[in-house]
Amino acid sequence: MQLKIHRLNEAYHFEATNATNAKLHMDASAAAGGKNMGFTPVEALVASLGGCSGIDVISILQKQKQQIDDFDIEIEAERAKDQIPAIVTSIHLKFILKGKIDRDKLARAIQLSVDKYCTVAKMLEVTAKITHSYEVN
Repeated sequence: MQLKIHRLNEAYHFEATNATNAKLHMDASAAAGGKNMGFTPVEALVASLGGCSGIDVISILQKQKQQIDDFDIEIEAERAKDQIPAIVTSIHLKFILKGKIDRDKLARAIQLSVDKYCTVAKMLEVTAKITHSYEVN
């Protein structure tokens, strides 16, 4: 894996580019001297958990012939207070799906992703308690 990070302004706005030329913008918060022009690095890390697990869950459900009409994940994360570095200590993933989806299959797909398949989850579980829930509309 090769990535390039390029500074875009006089402060902390960066653009990350991968081998396929996809881009991700990162910045510090205004309170830290940034201009809120992208994800903070920690937000990008936590969002990566959602992307990683989302790919797993969709892949598993598609193999089980489940009809997914809409797919969202809401994420709540907490960081350590009064500590440097302020590591992520807890993350809750709420999967929100629409379609003809068997709830038991969805629950199992989420469990498999978080506990077995998602590389990002396995890395983050060292410092963060990862929980999850779901709803099907």
